[in-house]
Amino acid sequence: MKKTTQHVQSRSRSIRQPPASGQRPKRVTRQNVMTAVQELIDYHHRFEQFFQRREQSDWSWFYLCGQLYNLERKTIEPMVLSLLGAIPNAIRDLQRLMSQSPWDVRSPMIHLQSLVARWLGERDAVVIVDGSGFPKQGKHSIGVAHQYCGHLGKIANCQEGVFLAYASRRGYSLLDERLYLPQEWFATDHRQLRKACRLPESMHFQTEGELALSMLQELNERGVVPFQWVAYDESYGKNPAFSHEIAAMHKWYMAEVPSDTRVWLRTPLVEEPGRGLMGRPRLHRRVRRSAPAPEELRALVVSLPKTVWHRRLIHEGSKGPLRADFALLRVTPIHDRLPAIRQWLICRRSLGSQPELKFYLSNAPSHCSTQELIRVSGLRWPIETAFEEAKGEVGMDHYETRTWLGWHHHMFQTFMAHLFLMRLLFKKTSCAHHCPGSATGGPDHYRRNTAFW
Repeated sequence: MKKTTQHVQSRSRSIRQPPASGQRPKRVTRQNVMTAVQELIDYHHRFEQFFQRREQSDWSWFYLCGQLYNLERKTIEPMVLSLLGAIPNAIRDLQRLMSQSPWDVRSPMIHLQSLVARWLGERDAVVIVDGSGFPKQGKHSIGVAHQYCGHLGKIANCQEGVFLAYASRRGYSLLDERLYLPQEWFATDHRQLRKACRLPESMHFQTEGELALSMLQELNERGVVPFQWVAYDESYGKNPAFSHEIAAMHKWYMAEVPSDTRVWLRTPLVEEPGRGLMGRPRLHRRVRRSAPAPEELRALVVSLPKTVWHRRLIHEGSKGPLRADFALLRVTPIHDRLPAIRQWLICRRSLGSQPELKFYLSNAPSHCSTQELIRVSGLRWPIETAFEEAKGEVGMDHYETRTWLGWHHHMFQTFMAHLFLMRLLFKKTSCAHHCPGSATGGPDHYRRNTAFW
């Protein structure tokens, strides 16, 4: 009896301990719950017009509830068994809706983008490009191959998606998606797999960069979602043609580039085609032979004087302010052996005994402020955090469908569920104070400060 009493008292004391965040948990009232439920009903009602039949809309509503429900594995069978019970044919009907039913994804996705614009839109917002991998067993899922998996950071059997995210002072959200299909999927020996996965015959091979550009061009042409910047990592930044296409949209890019990227500190003179010194005509433009050779960034940064480096705040993190040393200068990159446009080079060096160097090129105008350039160079976190939230909270990577339609249906439902959660969060924090910071789950994830912006 004494042991039992001690155990109960000990357990009671452990329950009374404050959470690790040190914040007093807020009491959720019945009114809070009813308000959230009504908001969810109203939110899904915005998308009902895009379903051809009532049963499609009803199953989409059910799937949304399943993704928001507290399930360890948010796949179709656990959803149905937990929320409906063992109802005959329910699992099969929901599987049919997600994998086979030909309801259009683009129209509701465009509508979702209009909601992002309405709730989060700002003229100088940033669209972030990134890929994310989905490890898979076997070879029967659409687009699966032995390829680099962004989620694992190594070569693995996986599907790879290309995604856009939106970030402004008012919040962030996933914005659009494409499934990358490796070139081997268009070979003759994959004909039966393509048919089994219901891949449209009109599809053809596109690189991840081409997929990202098609999304950006569509977004820019529609003109519904306001943005000024496009940010992307080295996998896209190492391709100058990718950055050139973004500049052609009259947008400013923030491109992380590899350390062997070559630049001139001063733009060299270029000789036009014409008669050469030895009488042989020059057919192409070329850099004047007396011009200095371009330098690799990793060599250039070593020669920079200490006076050009300045310590700056990147953003507020869960463990306090995150700072780094920055050097900003104007350079001329090399492209096809000729000088490209004059642009900003942002060098970022982390603090500590083993500093890490990162380099960014930007076509932002020469009068763009240092603060703005540093701000955008640090805006990788919204898409990384969105992936973490979508995979951890609404089952972005829990799907079991193998078809082309199934992948896109699931991704749209995931975007819809994630945006609803973000809408609740940003309303709760009055939208104005959500800035980059900690990983999800910590108190700073829900309470940002405005120092970064």
